[in-house]
Amino acid sequence: MGTDMTKGRPLPVLLRFTIPLLLGNLFQQFYNMADTIIVGRYVGAGALAAVGSTGIIMFLITGFAQGLTSGFMILTAQRYGAGDTAGVKRSVSAGIFLSAVTTVILTGFFLAVMDPLLRLMQTPEDIFREAGRYIRIIAAGTAACVFYNLFSAFLRAVGNSRVPLFFLVFSACLNVALDLALIVGGGMGVEGAALATVLSQAVSAVLCGGYIFLKTPDLMPGAGQWRPHKGDVRRELSIGIPMALQFAITASGGMVMQSAVNQFGSLAVAAYTAAGKLETLVEQGMIALGQAMASYAGQNFGKGDLDRVKKGVRAGMTVTVVYAVMAAVLGTVFLRPAMSLFFAGDISAMMPWARTYMNICVVFFIPLGAIFVYRNVMQGCGYGFLPMAGGIAELLARLVTAVLAMKMGSYVLTCFCHPAAWTAAAVFLWVSYERVIRKAEREKRAEDPPSRILTRKG
Repeated sequence: MGTDMTKGRPLPVLLRFTIPLLLGNLFQQFYNMADTIIVGRYVGAGALAAVGSTGIIMFLITGFAQGLTSGFMILTAQRYGAGDTAGVKRSVSAGIFLSAVTTVILTGFFLAVMDPLLRLMQTPEDIFREAGRYIRIIAAGTAACVFYNLFSAFLRAVGNSRVPLFFLVFSACLNVALDLALIVGGGMGVEGAALATVLSQAVSAVLCGGYIFLKTPDLMPGAGQWRPHKGDVRRELSIGIPMALQFAITASGGMVMQSAVNQFGSLAVAAYTAAGKLETLVEQGMIALGQAMASYAGQNFGKGDLDRVKKGVRAGMTVTVVYAVMAAVLGTVFLRPAMSLFFAGDISAMMPWARTYMNICVVFFIPLGAIFVYRNVMQGCGYGFLPMAGGIAELLARLVTAVLAMKMGSYVLTCFCHPAAWTAAAVFLWVSYERVIRKAEREKRAEDPPSRILTRKG
């Protein structure tokens, strides 16, 4: 059912675990890309700009859900690595309970703040109404996002990255079919795109949950294990909340950057949106590796093997450097073909905006990849604060660059918002990781036996 990541050479173990995650992440991106391509070609550039202008808010919703659920998974991975079967099931029960509660809170919050957020981001008036209609449906479907990510995270915690991939592939295909049915056939416009995304993700959540219930006894709580254990709830919140806040902080910085892009008009927004989709697509290998590093670090930290954690980090950084170079080449070479997918007409007016953004970003893919390695390893070891603080460093760098860009009216400087944030966060997280691993080694030497399954404050 699962993969024991405490055995075998770290590099092959990480690669075998990462590849299904990468394929799953790519298909997940096809959710959004299908929306964008079909909206751009069948509804128009204005509708595409409307969808694109809400992209960072969508990242806030999905990122917050991913952060929370990934945090809830850490305790499960640590206990699985330590061989604590009963503890694994208790942690799953606590995670489901916390996800149900937070889903209600998040849905109400996102729906309440949507219009003020769009105004704050200076969304152009000609796309404001369509943007609002699209993102409200996404916010209303927060439950689908939360529970798909939760069940996938539980499966990853025990080393199963293939099953979520299978269900995600099916749902991605369903998303495309629903897009065509609702937008092209039903004429629903941006509302159809949003509804297709929510329904497809809900199917993924049901399939993953059903698989855990029927096929994964190591994860399924027994009759007396559904009541959340107070200690487990406290530990999962202490990891999940900082991870969710880290995504929220990153999204806040992205909103500032989106505001800077919005001042150049809907044409620039449409070009930036399409180029950003390609950029996000080629980055998925880094994100998948980060997800693998969290499970790998969680299992090995739970076992108490810090030396293996360090070897995994070295292997992860080697993969990151190679992949970042490949991603930079792909992002540059396929920019024009990708832009042609999004727009049916002449794209010559959009290409300068898109190419400027892409050419600047690809140069900084190595520090971006380093963020996912160091952040996820620390989170897998139970350290919540320092990864979140890395998000603050990211926010500050992006905020300063965006403010300067808006004051100067410079699109080029606007495009430097992401690279500035990536570089600042990568340096901070690298230094933090070195501090964390030395602290963990000192604690391991001092404790006999070591207290491994703890939430760290570092």
